[in-house]
Amino acid sequence: MPELPEVETTRRGIAPHLEGQRVSRVVVRERRLRWPIPEDLDVRLSGQRIVLVERRAKYLLINAEVGTLISHLGMSGNLRLVEVGMPAAKHEHVDIELESGMALRYTDPRRFGAMLWSHDPHNHELLMRLGPEPLTDLFDGERLFQLSRGKSMAVKPFIMDNAVVVGVGNIYATEALFAAGIDPRRAAGGISRGRYLKLAIEIKRVLAAAIERGGTTLRDFIGGDGQPGYFQQELFVYGRGGEACKVCGTELRNVVLGQRASVFCPRCQS
Repeated sequence: MPELPEVETTRRGIAPHLEGQRVSRVVVRERRLRWPIPEDLDVRLSGQRIVLVERRAKYLLINAEVGTLISHLGMSGNLRLVEVGMPAAKHEHVDIELESGMALRYTDPRRFGAMLWSHDPHNHELLMRLGPEPLTDLFDGERLFQLSRGKSMAVKPFIMDNAVVVGVGNIYATEALFAAGIDPRRAAGGISRGRYLKLAIEIKRVLAAAIERGGTTLRDFIGGDGQPGYFQQELFVYGRGGEACKVCGTELRNVVLGQRASVFCPRCQS
């Protein structure tokens, strides 16, 4: 599933080509996504100028003059720019055609993503209860420490909770916990303030580094410019269960936490 760095990479790739452009029409070839695409999306968006392309958690917000398109890439979706009129392949469900001659094309093989319309996106039911963005000053180790008190759940699913902080998905939670030297199985409530301060720093660092490298290509993610991400080459533990730790040489262990596979080093993480 595309995580925050992949979605931010997509935003950065498409924003310069969308902002300031006027939509000429919207072509919907398949409406049956996780939630059906509105029947009147073409009427609502056509003729409008796109003002700003934002990201909130893993949602892209394409703000027009009146209203906002909320898009989620689902499990394996992507948004990329193509020339208007380029024939659509299988699973290429939506084209947002621009007067510039380019089109924003949405591809989603599993149809688990979303394209919804809202006049108040930040108060939409999908976004209104989300926690702070991890790369802002609203998120820090003190927040993690305070929210974790009394919690017996493992620390990894705790930091993956979107009410705690958004966008810390499986890949980056695994890497941040390794960098902070914290065993992902440890009870969230049993971790000290000092270690949470370190963990918050590592979450920010890992996410920022992944964004700069275009995200992580695991299966079929590509950015808005059609290029893959390269952060996978720098992963220390994610997806490396049974291999040697790059730091100490100990065999990395696999464990399931919150129904998600996790890898950790039993020597480097405690």
